Amino acid sequence: MARRLRILVSAYACSPTRGSEPGMGWGWVAALSRHHDLWVITEKEKFETEIRTELARRPELRERIRFLCIAHRRHKLLRMLWPPSYYWFLRRWHKKAYRLAQELHAEVGFDVVHQLNMVGFREPGYLWRLDAPFVWGPVGGMGLVPWRFLASLGLAGAIYHTARNLLNVLHRRLLTRPKRAARRSEGRLIAATSETAEAIARFFGQQSRVICEAGPPDCAPRSANIRAPGEPLRLVWSGLHVSRKALPLLLRALSRLPNNIEWLLDVLGEGPRTAAWKRLAQRLGVDERCRWHGWLPRDRAVEVMRGGHAFVITSLLDLTSTVLLEALALGVPVICLDHCGFADVVTPDCGLTVPVQSPRQVTADLAASIAHLWHDEPLRRRLAEGAPRRAQALSWEKRAEAVDAIYAAAVRRRPAAREERAEELSAVGSTI
Repeated sequence: MARRLRILVSAYACSPTRGSEPGMGWGWVAALSRHHDLWVITEKEKFETEIRTELARRPELRERIRFLCIAHRRHKLLRMLWPPSYYWFLRRWHKKAYRLAQELHAEVGFDVVHQLNMVGFREPGYLWRLDAPFVWGPVGGMGLVPWRFLASLGLAGAIYHTARNLLNVLHRRLLTRPKRAARRSEGRLIAATSETAEAIARFFGQQSRVICEAGPPDCAPRSANIRAPGEPLRLVWSGLHVSRKALPLLLRALSRLPNNIEWLLDVLGEGPRTAAWKRLAQRLGVDERCRWHGWLPRDRAVEVMRGGHAFVITSLLDLTSTVLLEALALGVPVICLDHCGFADVVTPDCGLTVPVQSPRQVTADLAASIAHLWHDEPLRRRLAEGAPRRAQALSWEKRAEAVDAIYAAAVRRRPAAREERAEELSAVGSTI
């Protein structure tokens, strides 16, 4: 692009030291700042100190990104009693961010405004009301746990995810502000997954571009692990131990393997379902080959993953998952469900995917995939060699280039859109 654009970004969660949404927010703004000058509105109490420390360490970022921090009021007791109250307070934060954005826009005159995160579709913020091209995304959170799998999540998991599914069905149809923000994007919507893109088209009537929300870490792969003849196939699973992560699907698949297939499973993470999953492993007779590590320091967790012959993902409700991209970057092939954002990332060059039709079918197909890698070491090694190449294709720089193209198109279209926008603002009014 001929010149660096002035971009206003709303990134409620943004941290150079954390994972999940904060890490995703930082990854995006750091990558985009190589192309443009950014003003980033983020939450004050959680992230300001971490951001200041990183900027002191990396002065080049101070020339490209200006961070503006706004405090987020919280009510821990109300959140415990009624979890959806989180959105009440998040909406209040976005109202403050919008008022600050109005002042900044009057002073700076932004070329583009970008609602980056949180990723969930329920809260699009208010930047779309500004008189500037609006980009929203990556957008996620519109997926459901497949209905046939609810009974396999345990009683508490089934109740929770049935309620969540029903709430998502209602919100996708009835919430008006996300639909207005989607219309205001005028096609500049970024969907975190293909599943989300389909939902956006169906419920919001808008087209979107699929760009996964997470990016791979900076970690150099070693040469592909070679499994010696007769050596156990080392499998790795990682994540929070909650029902939607569905580790029991893998445990049941392992119990179905014939005795001549030797394997070991490293389980990283812990959570409310840890004890129940350990008991299930005992009942299935696979516990002696399972090593439960809990939460490890990052460097040790990376070494466990790097030492694996295959990384297995069983989650029934997710976007893309940073740990998936981390495994690929480390040169570890992936076995996963053909579902969520995994379906967009894992190709025949870096892993094996399993259709999602029923718990019994998934269990059988996971077992078949593991057996396939056990019997075909040349295939497993080829997938291991393709994994880092796939991670590189999904690097932060690659996705920044994709968003840069969206920005460029928005700026080219802006003169023709000003008159349309003036009429829209008049109809909407000025109050939040």
